[in-house]
Amino acid sequence: MSNFTAAFLGYRDEWELERLKAAVPDGVEVTGTPLQPVETAQERGEALAREAEVIIPWRFSVSPDHATLPRLKLVQALSAGTDRMPKKELHENGVMLAGNQGANSVAVSETTIMLMIGASRNAQEMIRNLHSGKYHGDFFETWEQYHEIDGKRVGIIGLGKIGSKVARRLQGWDCEIVYYDQLEIDPEVEKFANARRVSLDELLATSDVVSVHVPLTENSRHMIGDDEFAKMKETAVYVSTCRGPVTDEAALIRALENGAIAAAGLDVTEIEPIEPDNPLLQMRNVFMTPHLAGSSIEARQKAVDNAARNVTLVFEGGQPGGLIDPFE
Repeated sequence: MSNFTAAFLGYRDEWELERLKAAVPDGVEVTGTPLQPVETAQERGEALAREAEVIIPWRFSVSPDHATLPRLKLVQALSAGTDRMPKKELHENGVMLAGNQGANSVAVSETTIMLMIGASRNAQEMIRNLHSGKYHGDFFETWEQYHEIDGKRVGIIGLGKIGSKVARRLQGWDCEIVYYDQLEIDPEVEKFANARRVSLDELLATSDVVSVHVPLTENSRHMIGDDEFAKMKETAVYVSTCRGPVTDEAALIRALENGAIAAAGLDVTEIEPIEPDNPLLQMRNVFMTPHLAGSSIEARQKAVDNAARNVTLVFEGGQPGGLIDPFE
């Protein structure tokens, strides 16, 4: 056994493991377990986790017990979200937790814009009609409800790696971008996004599209609920590609049903996989994807490369990038 081991727990394809191996320095042993068969992935990963300085989990559940592993120094997430990680326990035992540093931010930002357009143009209903043999359906009787993105005010909640890229991409549509963030934002990021900071109340009340890009924490859970939807325009489109529980889903359904907002574009829901009887699935003013916004080959390559950089930094005695605050 090497003196320094990184364990890739649940890699999907051999190229991922080989890419990681090729990118780390001599002296780092890379071990791994494939994701398939899924039923035994957790069990197969446990032995490797016990012998590693770094674990890189994918569909491998990191528990508070893993925080006490004597060799473990870093848990390197491949996804943007770390809300399911035992952050406090890892911190208390001196184990670092790092995010993917925006590896999937382009993929998510592109999907966000797809959801904005799909929700604004009633794409879900168009697709249903097409596949059910109705073709146009009643579109020509209802088309006045659907809007272009060009020239609209888009309000972005959370101007981080994803939110700023959404803003950047919307500049081609001459959109006015406003944003709200609980954190101070680097002026260079504001310049990149061409976004103006406003209060949350102003953003909600004046935006034609409201797009949410915040991590799921205790502070952000249900941050968008009845009060927030009541402040939005009746013509507003609400978009979420972050984490389902950031939105009070019951409140969203009420807002869509009673006309408080016009439409929603969603990649996430509170319960995933979404339950078959969830009303959102049948609403003609909802355009949905199944929590795959961050999925692209490029995003996966960047996530593995980011993991390799952090493995190298820890191996060389440095501090990895993208460390997660355990108290958020």
